[in-house]
Amino acid sequence: MSVDPKSVKVSLSAGTGVEIEWKDGHQSHYSFPFLRAACPCALCNDEREKSGRRVGEPMLPKSGELPMFKPTAKPLAAEGVGKYAIRFKWNDGHELGIYSWQWLREICPCALCKGK
Repeated sequence: MSVDPKSVKVSLSAGTGVEIEWKDGHQSHYSFPFLRAACPCALCNDEREKSGRRVGEPMLPKSGELPMFKPTAKPLAAEGVGKYAIRFKWNDGHELGIYSWQWLREICPCALCKGK
């Protein structure tokens, strides 16, 4: 399993997500809501551990929050971090997560990877 991407396409304006073709030929698609819910930062990891939420599962609404009025997670910007990761500035103000290529490959949501 290769953790180095051959190509990365971030569809900010279309809002469709991130497409990665890995050097071993595997292809991954990550929706922006999935990526926001999978944020690898310490705050989000702590919240997931306390709530029992799995990586990529939507965050539970806060008390009194109506989910239908919450904007869909999408990044306002994306930038490379060295040669090993990507970082997003999300529309909810969050920007702490650094999504390493290794992390993205580990959490690939495709049917083949989920079946492992």
